[in-house]
Formats: sequence, C-alpha cells, structure tokens
Amino acid sequence: MTTIAAISTPNTTGSVAMIRISGDDAFVIAGKVFHSEQIPVDEMQGYTAAYGNIQDGDSVIDDGVLLIFRAPKSYTGENVAELTCHGGVYVARRVLQACINAGAKLAEPGEFTKRAVLNGKMTLTQAESVIDVINSMSEQYLTCSNAQKSGALHRKINEIADKILSVSAHISAWLDYPEEGLDSFETSSHIGQLTDCRLGLSLLLKSYEIAAVMREGIVTAIVGKPNAGKSTLMNLLTGKQRSIVTDIPGTTRDIVEQTVHINGAVLRLCDCAGIRDTDDAVEQIGIDYMYRQIEESSLIIAVFDNARPLEKDDYDLIERIHGKKSICVINKCDLDSSYDFALLPAKFNHVVRLCAKDDSGEEKQKLVNVIGKVCDINALDLSAGFLANERQRNCVIEAEGLLSQAVTLIESGHSPLDATGFLLENALDALYRLSGKSASAEIIDDVFRNFCVGK
Repeated sequence: MTTIAAISTPNTTGSVAMIRISGDDAFVIAGKVFHSEQIPVDEMQGYTAAYGNIQDGDSVIDDGVLLIFRAPKSYTGENVAELTCHGGVYVARRVLQACINAGAKLAEPGEFTKRAVLNGKMTLTQAESVIDVINSMSEQYLTCSNAQKSGALHRKINEIADKILSVSAHISAWLDYPEEGLDSFETSSHIGQLTDCRLGLSLLLKSYEIAAVMREGIVTAIVGKPNAGKSTLMNLLTGKQRSIVTDIPGTTRDIVEQTVHINGAVLRLCDCAGIRDTDDAVEQIGIDYMYRQIEESSLIIAVFDNARPLEKDDYDLIERIHGKKSICVINKCDLDSSYDFALLPAKFNHVVRLCAKDDSGEEKQKLVNVIGKVCDINALDLSAGFLANERQRNCVIEAEGLLSQAVTLIESGHSPLDATGFLLENALDALYRLSGKSASAEIIDDVFRNFCVGK
C-alpha cells in the first residue's frame, strides 16, 4: 500500500508539531529525512525514539525526534514513523514537503484511521468514535466516546446480531432439513428473543438523541418581559458579564449567545429581547428574532418578575411556548410578591424560584439541578455504547423495522417461515453494515471524509 504522510497536529503555532508517515516504505522515507548520530533509522526497534536533524536533501530544516512503530503494532497496523519538530506552521509544512520529496504521498482526510479499519486494528464504529473524542465538549461526552472507542457499541450490536442469527439459523434448519427430525419451531421462545432484540435497538435509538444533546449542545432560549431578569440570569449561568444589565426596558435588542457546561451537558444559551409592544423599530426586530428563537430552541427558560403581576405579554408568552420543553423561573424572590403565582406551576412542570443577582452559587445551583432533570443528561449508560451519527442511526432504524415485521409475521401464524427468515437476514445485514462487517467501499469512504487530514 502507498506510503502516506500528513501533519497530525493543528495547523497553528505551538510548542511542537508532528508529521506522521505510514506504509511499507515509512522507515525508508524517514531515513531519508531524519539523520541521527545515535542509531540508523532502519535499526531502530518499535516504540523507540531518537534525536537528530530533519533534512530535505542536504538542507537542514530543524532538529527533532523520530518515534518508530513497527507493523502490526501501530495505529494503522502498518510501519509508522512520527517526526516531531518545533511547532511553527512553516517548519511543519517544510518537514511534510521533505517527506513527500522522499517518496511519500499526501494523506487524504482520515486515511490513517481508514487504514486502521482496513487492517483490522479497529471496527468502523470504533473509528467513528475517534471523531467524537476529538470533538468532545464535555467530560461526560468524552467518557462516552472513549467507551465507544474501546468497542462498546460494537459489542452491543454483536450481542443483538447473535440473537437474531440464532433465530434465523433455526428457521433455516427447520425449513431446509426436515428429515433430520429437528424440534418444531418454538414460536413463543423466538418471539421473546426477537422482542428483546427490538427493545435493545429502541434503547440505542434513544441514546442517539441523548448523545446529540451532549455533542451539539442544547439550544436554550431565555425569554420573558423586559427587566424580568433574563440578562442577569444569563450572566449567572455563564459566570461572567456576558449580557448588559440595566434598569432600562429594552436594553437587550439582539440575541446574545453563550455556551456553558452544566452537569455534563452543553447549553447554547440565547438571551433574547424582552417581549412587549414597542414603537422602536430596532427593538421590534429583536422581538421578532426572539419569536423565531423560541421555535428553533430545544429548551425554553421563561423568566417572570416576582414583583410584577402577570400581564398580557406574559400570558401570550405562556401560550407561545406551551407544549415545548421549558422551565419557569420566578426571579427577584428577594422582593415581596405582588400577586399569587399559582398559575405558573399549573402551566409549567418545572418551576424555580430564585434571585438571579445573587451570585453566591446557591441560586445558580437551584436552576442547574432542574436543567439536569429536564434534559435527562444522565440517562445514557456510559459503558453500553450509543449511536453517534446518522449512518449508525439509519442502520438501527432499518433493523428495528425489519424485526417488527418479523415478529408480526410469526405472531400471525399464517405467514411462511421463509418470509420471516428473509426479514431477519435483512435485519442482520443492516446491523453488520453498522459495525462495518459488510460495509462497502463507498460507506467507508463517506465515514472518513469528515476526518482531519492528519488522522
């Protein structure tokens, strides 16, 4: 296989940069660009390093370190050489060019990990988890991704596939070899097995939604009347003066956005303009943006002023967000309440009473605890695997649908078993495509198209 090379560190200035070389001629190419007085490259053992000069022909580019991994004990399963130089952008590019001049081919995006899959070093689902580790934005999602990288999803899919295969094999044997005197087809037993498999796939589909929340963040709109304390609440959650806070109604005219981490979840907070009738054209644009943000958000935090009675704008807001996942915050609870707030608990499943300007930590924790419950961010079993992308999700949707049809056919008692066997074989094919057992070259190419070049 062609020997490839790429810069595997970010394309920016840093303390060091690393250029990776992988393929049959990795050590030959490394020997042309790296020169050490300690030991010749071809004599270096795997998992050893040497210090020396990095050259392009007779021209010294930099001094650095060469690390050797001998096949098959490397990331790609091939001979791998990693050159570490000083972290200048130009220096790293010069070292890469020297490797190309010495015979390497520039790697395509994700080609190192793709080769790891093709060489049996990891499964397709493990390879996809590499992207999740790289893009992790929270401790919980990083933990999930590392479990995925260790094969959690692959094991879960194999467990379900083995049960389906067992039923499918029994059907085939019963149909094809009646003269062998096999036991009759046990309908109830096999329905139970297939139902368990379908339940397992349903839980995996639920895991996709939870994982998406942890990966992409929960778009959260903070809405309410002017001066209800929306911007103060935004600053409380972010821990800094992100939104301007004044006593002048209409101060926030545009949507102010900030990302925060709460109990392992990522919230993409949007502090919206206050809802009210206004003759100010600029403020009205902000209010229109707020209405649009309500429709696009997964979570609404509706803020009400404890010291002011509910008015038409409040009632309009309550109706607008009815049916959406929401939290009611009754703010300014340090002030005397001007009316009975019994209506709000009746309209919202989650109500928090607090004083957002109190930055002692207790008020923030009240809201954080409720956000954790509403978003169900701790519902994912970190060790069981999860669906990380649309490709995986579509495979499970297909398999679950086929299993449902198979169970219905068996329960009917009127359909030939060969039709059920056909459905089970197709369900198995969908699960095998998920794990990469029968993945076509097109599927594999599409998976690695989203990787960075050096990975």
